Amino acid sequence: MTEYAPPLTDIRFVLEDVCDLPGLLQQDDFNHVEADMVFAVLDEVGRFAAEVIAPTNVDGDQIGAQWHAGNDESDGWAHVTTPDSFRSAYSKLVDSGFNAIPFEPDYGGGGFPWLVALAVQEMFTSGNMAFALCNLLTQGSIDALQHHGSSELKSTYLPKMLTGEWSGTMNLSEPQAGSDVGAVATQAVPTNRGDSSYAITGTKIWITHGEQDLTDNIIHLVLARTPDAKPGTRGISMFLVPKYLPNDDGTLGERNDVEVVSIEHKLGIHGSPTCVLSFGEKHNVDNNGAIGWLVGDEFTGMANMFTMMNNARLSVGLQGLSMAEMAYQHSLAYAHQRLQGTAPGAERGVQSPIVEHPDVRRMLMTQRSWIDAMRYLMYFNGAMLDRSRSSDAEVAEWSTRLAALLIPMSKSIGADVGNELTSMALQIFGGMGYVEETGASQYMRDIRIAAIYEGTNGIQGQDLVMRKLGGDAGSTVNTFLDSFADTIARLAADPSTATFAAQLTSSFGDARRASDWLNNADSTIDKLGGATPYTRLLGTALAGALCGKALLAAKAHLDAGELGAVDRAFYEGKIVNARFFGEQILPATSGLAVTVMAGSADLFAVDL
Repeated sequence: MTEYAPPLTDIRFVLEDVCDLPGLLQQDDFNHVEADMVFAVLDEVGRFAAEVIAPTNVDGDQIGAQWHAGNDESDGWAHVTTPDSFRSAYSKLVDSGFNAIPFEPDYGGGGFPWLVALAVQEMFTSGNMAFALCNLLTQGSIDALQHHGSSELKSTYLPKMLTGEWSGTMNLSEPQAGSDVGAVATQAVPTNRGDSSYAITGTKIWITHGEQDLTDNIIHLVLARTPDAKPGTRGISMFLVPKYLPNDDGTLGERNDVEVVSIEHKLGIHGSPTCVLSFGEKHNVDNNGAIGWLVGDEFTGMANMFTMMNNARLSVGLQGLSMAEMAYQHSLAYAHQRLQGTAPGAERGVQSPIVEHPDVRRMLMTQRSWIDAMRYLMYFNGAMLDRSRSSDAEVAEWSTRLAALLIPMSKSIGADVGNELTSMALQIFGGMGYVEETGASQYMRDIRIAAIYEGTNGIQGQDLVMRKLGGDAGSTVNTFLDSFADTIARLAADPSTATFAAQLTSSFGDARRASDWLNNADSTIDKLGGATPYTRLLGTALAGALCGKALLAAKAHLDAGELGAVDRAFYEGKIVNARFFGEQILPATSGLAVTVMAGSADLFAVDL
């Protein structure tokens, strides 16, 4: 199954009513963008995702990316091919201009908010996660170059990266340096070429779209050590290493000394080549290695890379939303088609669609409500990234703090819940979900990686507890929780949402108690032992609060009257989804709080 119905009405609702897009567009950076323009662009993006990208999804899974040893035709270079449908779709994507939507107009970008780029990412990823990963990494590379690259590097590389003619990658991991980036051993030595370049030697692993046949050039951002580097992360610098060295006129010149040694055979995202790259082994351009240029100052590589990684972590969380949306659409369609058993109240002896069975309804409602909650959380996170650029210093400072707090939760909640919901969708398919022909299993296989890459979810929890929560003694957490006092009061005043309000109050209490316990814990092991359940607890509580905000917005639309039947049903559905989340999912925070505060003694009580 490859059919995809882009959730454009849902996206418009969250942009306008949860993230205040009209207010965001008044910000100096975005006042050239009109709301009608945003929604016209997103309509076209949705059509493109459904008609061009989604049909490539099965090819990506069944044909996948293929590694080929070097031969005469490739001038001796090993290379990777993707399915024919990928190349056709990518060519159309370059023609569309969608890649450039959120980037600087100086280099050909549209200057739209990052919030809008997230909506584009969501729809592209739902269409084909493996295909969309190429754009995700390119966008991260562009972001790093915009912030840290020299004027010369920007003018040379950004225009064609913005169009998508050239792609980008991030090269951190090595065989001995996975999550422990401080163990990076790749070397960078100044050359005698007279162009401020360095010779790069080493091996990088897990490089997404590190080699492919979709783009004319691939721009690798590589972490490496210069001769005087200190040990650990303080000695790491970032270098730009292109697959082809551009000529002065911008055309492609000599092939750089970067080669794909192999690609991984993975559980999912088969269409996305996950590469082992060798730098400086062929000595074809310089006897000392591949040619690269310093990005930013020497020894600032980790800080520069985090410019990419923060946005990438939000985008990985968004992958969970995207796959959950696609899996939900297909499981809902199947639940209406599949006849099995007699539902309560149905005519005896007549098989009912399984959508009429209460347990199936619970699974579908759980999917619906979590999908809404994730979209609210992640888009709100994106809006805070945009507001961190505000000319109002107070708004910028608060938005920066809040965006940083939310990113580990967006990543972890998206990845974990995405895994849970795609599994739940497969369960609705029953035995047919366990066989490949329905496609239900692909969503579960594809999204499994999200909890692992861009920093495992355990690392996200450590970041949240040790840096974000502990960094200001819980000030940002508590201030954000306080900001929902009016939302809770308004929910409590309506008998139909009073239970939701009471549960939200209780969940906020769970979050405050767990936060205080972690901040007051003397043992680092106790803090780290509670980090993962705390991330789920706080993320669930905040997602619930945003559901409350969305519920009130939907109610305001209904109270305003003069709605057609379709719009009325939409807003009524938003209210039911939010109330279901508040009454039947939020209560999990009480158990998570107990787990957070249990301490680490039993974690180390037995030999493992």
